[in-house]
Amino acid sequence: MLKKQLIMEKALELFSEQGFEATSVQQITERCGISKGAFYLSFKTKDELVFSMVDYYLQQFLIDIDQVVRGSYNKENLLVEFYKSIFQAFKAHSASARVFFNEKIFLSKKELFHKKTVYEAEMSKLIIYMLEQLYEDKLQETKYDVMYCIKGFMESYAELFIFSNMPLDLDQLAKSLAEKTDIIARFTTIPFITEDLVHFVSKPYEQEISKETLLQLMEQHISNMEESIERESMVLLKDQVENPTYSMPILKGLVENIRVEPAYNWVAYVLTKYFKV
Repeated sequence: MLKKQLIMEKALELFSEQGFEATSVQQITERCGISKGAFYLSFKTKDELVFSMVDYYLQQFLIDIDQVVRGSYNKENLLVEFYKSIFQAFKAHSASARVFFNEKIFLSKKELFHKKTVYEAEMSKLIIYMLEQLYEDKLQETKYDVMYCIKGFMESYAELFIFSNMPLDLDQLAKSLAEKTDIIARFTTIPFITEDLVHFVSKPYEQEISKETLLQLMEQHISNMEESIERESMVLLKDQVENPTYSMPILKGLVENIRVEPAYNWVAYVLTKYFKV
């Protein structure tokens, strides 16, 4: 297990047991079996550790949903699979969600609130993409209203997984919400949420990744990768960021080469958006 991953997992255990503020770096290092020096090589502060944890869990959540939405060839079951993947993720990461909600970390730390809103903007884009695939131009006037309804379902039903240990039938929940969503999509006639309003609300948080930030992200991965097809593809993609020459099909193939390794899913997702492939 990578050292950063180990630290995040053990810190989460301690945050769950005794709270964020009550947990010291010393306690985290003791739980990990490492020195304080080793901790500070990975994270400069406890706050930076939390930022990394939030980034990691939100990235995994967005990647999972993106793969369902963009990788499905069965439109009839897409809504069911979408909701099922959403709540499987909430169930899998319920411990971390409880820590962040209970500690009100998002409210007390502006950087974390900013991160959350950025991911919410990305989720909104994914939902709109899904609705366009499902209903094509039939939702021209109301797709943003339907998107907000879907996000409302996600947030309200997520509480069942975050704050309750009751056994829940995921399949039944996914089918129920898919049915509700389809009814709303087909029969809503009075629009309220517009594209301009969505852009206005998300504009302070929705930022395109800069060339410099992307190069830094890729360089961090490359420096830790062994010789492999994934590393060679990452190097070629880094060259493309600096000096674009490849066609879209080649770029897409290189991105897919690194996507097969779970550790590089996030950089693959960012590259897909950067190159628009």
